[in-house]
Amino acid sequence: MIASLYFSFTKYNIIDPPTWIGLRNYQRMLFEDPLFWHSLQRTLYYAALALPLGLLFGLFLAILLNQKIPGVNLWRTAYFLPSVVAGVAVSLLFVRLFNPRVGLINPFLMSIGIENPPGWMNDPNWSIPTLVIMSLWGVGGGMIIYLAGLQGIPTALYEAAKIDGAGTWHRFRHVTIPMITPVIFYNLVMGLIGSFQYFTEVYVATSGNGGPLRSTLVYNLYLYQNAFKYFEMGYASSLAWFLLLLTLVATLLVFRSSPFWVFYEGEVRK
Repeated sequence: MIASLYFSFTKYNIIDPPTWIGLRNYQRMLFEDPLFWHSLQRTLYYAALALPLGLLFGLFLAILLNQKIPGVNLWRTAYFLPSVVAGVAVSLLFVRLFNPRVGLINPFLMSIGIENPPGWMNDPNWSIPTLVIMSLWGVGGGMIIYLAGLQGIPTALYEAAKIDGAGTWHRFRHVTIPMITPVIFYNLVMGLIGSFQYFTEVYVATSGNGGPLRSTLVYNLYLYQNAFKYFEMGYASSLAWFLLLLTLVATLLVFRSSPFWVFYEGEVRK
């Protein structure tokens, strides 16, 4: 990390010794490089879609799998396993499924009456939503954490709410949600950091090009291209440190907001 901080103030192409240029890389990044802003916008677009959907879908699955039904442990295992599959394998699988010519998704959509299905990764307007759909494959990790939080809620709270006449929705809203806000907070922070670091799936799906028409050129992919395609290690280091700063600021904002919506059992508020 210390070396990358030094390189961010240099012009360094790996072959020649680094040359000190001060803030030139940061000036180029902020004021002269349109691809920097484009990649940042693509990353924020992805995070704005993938993060809330991942949180909601994981919570939905956890609620379903928190029921006392026969074989529930088997279902929990089945929904968790995809989250431990390597990102490369998942990307190759979904690239094949979403292929407009030989994939299975579009023929299925046409069979149910959708005459003009999307082009998915071949369409700039659908490329990021396709990556978001791919990301939902791995919500099992967050689901398990939600499930642990749900099972930690005292049953006495539900019984008291039921005695007071609260229905299913009111028990969910006034008991379940407040009691699992620490879990939601944890998954939110981890999901936010993961969204900003998104790389493997888009690299595999686009062969590292960020296509089509740079519609999937997320920040980390652009950083990788500068470092290992253009060999501009100095500029790539400055991009990396900006990403660290951006992630830190976003995470601190979430932490600062937590007193307004995260509730801990036994906490005394002033």
